[in-house]
Amino acid sequence: MSVSPCALRPLHLAFALDGPIRRARRGREAYDPEHYVRLARLAERGTLDFVTLGDSFARPGPDALAVLARVAPRTGRIGLVPAVTTTHTEPFHVSTAVNTLDWVSRGRAGWTVEVSRSRAEARLFGRRDAAPADALWREAGEAAEVSARLWDSWEDDAEIRDAATGRFVDRGRLHHVDFRGTTFSVRGPSITPRPPQGHPVIVVDATTRAAREVAAAHADVALVRAEDPATAGDARAGLRARARALGRDPDRLRVLASLPVELYCSGDAVGLADLIGDWHADGACDGFHLRPADPQRDLARLVDGTVPVLQHRCLLRRFYPGATLREHLGLPRPANRYAAARKVPS
Repeated sequence: MSVSPCALRPLHLAFALDGPIRRARRGREAYDPEHYVRLARLAERGTLDFVTLGDSFARPGPDALAVLARVAPRTGRIGLVPAVTTTHTEPFHVSTAVNTLDWVSRGRAGWTVEVSRSRAEARLFGRRDAAPADALWREAGEAAEVSARLWDSWEDDAEIRDAATGRFVDRGRLHHVDFRGTTFSVRGPSITPRPPQGHPVIVVDATTRAAREVAAAHADVALVRAEDPATAGDARAGLRARARALGRDPDRLRVLASLPVELYCSGDAVGLADLIGDWHADGACDGFHLRPADPQRDLARLVDGTVPVLQHRCLLRRFYPGATLREHLGLPRPANRYAAARKVPS
């Protein structure tokens, strides 16, 4: 009996909500929350795994995480992944903000780890000078690590809400993380309960060497900008090998090829389906992160043109089998490190 391709290796699709659209449209739409709601709902109709929204201290614009927190209650299944810069920001606050997005979205949050390299951006804060990329990404990796520890600092059953005794939490199930990095230290515990997903999904653009090490050590999803399947396949193999060397299960790392797209017509939409199918069949990647020239136009043509072709070819699901972003990606909910350590007999 033959096995459906859908059962062999799922194809993951993600879409960037921002793009190099015309300046007049960018100014009007960048601050309109309904613009992002419409796009996210459209991506959800196409059963995409998640959408991303970029952010940077180098340009004016709304905070990506706050925008997607507004989108969350207006959507039901699509994963929401804002860019969050770890340079010049407090890791404790980053962890809390991403955790809050996971609660608001009922388990659909992730975050793209970013760094800030320029002197102009450093002057906005006035705390320190710009640093080399290696140092910034080392700090970003530590921010990802301490965020995961803070998410674990509340065990899942720490909240007891016992009105009779006036006890809100079981303090025996709250934990100090006592993390000391190269540029910061965090004692913890968090001020918010453990996220619905345990850990919101960590995404890293692993195109550069310094970022690739952080992706191998901490990411659930690594994005790789590649122009051909061979380059993408080599990057995927390298990331999986490095993750294994760091003691991680490489099967818990999803590597997506990050590609620019510009769809003018229905023929482009079918051509994109052909490209996606060919790259996926070659094992070049676990899916695709599409970066549009015009988000509104290209997402509509992706959902109405490319997605049905992929579904017809049994490469893409027709409905969401789960509710959380981790379930979309086929990733397990992480165990709580402190709960596991507490239960180990001495």
